[in-house]
Formats: sequence, C-alpha cells, structure tokens
Amino acid sequence: MPCLFAVFAAFTPRLALVFLLFFTNVFQQAFDGWVVPLIGIAFLPFTTLMYVFAAAPLGSTNMWGWFSVFLGLLLDLMQWYTAYLKRNNLSEWSQAY
Repeated sequence: MPCLFAVFAAFTPRLALVFLLFFTNVFQQAFDGWVVPLIGIAFLPFTTLMYVFAAAPLGSTNMWGWFSVFLGLLLDLMQWYTAYLKRNNLSEWSQAY
C-alpha cells in the first residue's frame, strides 16, 4: 500500500498532500501552524511532501531527511522552469499550425 501511495504522490503531489492533511495526523506532527503547509501545497508541493515524510516520523530531520527535501525542491524548481519555457514557446507553437 505505501508503494501505491508513492506512485500516486509522484503524479499528483497536491492531491496526496490534501489526502494526508485530512485523513492522517502527519501534518500536525510536521508543522505547528497552517500557513506554511498551505503555502507549500500551493507553490512547492514536492518539497512539502518530502518534508512531511522526513519530519513527521523523526520529529527533527536528519541529513537524509534534508537531502530528500532538497530533491523535492529540485523537482519543484524543475516544474516551474518547464512551465516558464512552455509559456515562452507558446507563440511559436501557435504559429506552426
């Protein structure tokens, strides 16, 4: 079952975070308030997901936990950069047809 959730979270991290928020208590273990998780769900979903999985079971994260958070940040930055490139190339694609 955890492997199925990992595949689900890889394709739709925001939906996985909402699922974790409403059906588990890992958000209460990882975060103190509600502002940071809300911003994380909106702008950096992979980073937030990795932080929840790194901080909730351990309390304070270790080196490997921070490494997974960094990988999540790289995934989020890659998504933002890809969206930026596609937005700039949109006029070229519309002229091709």
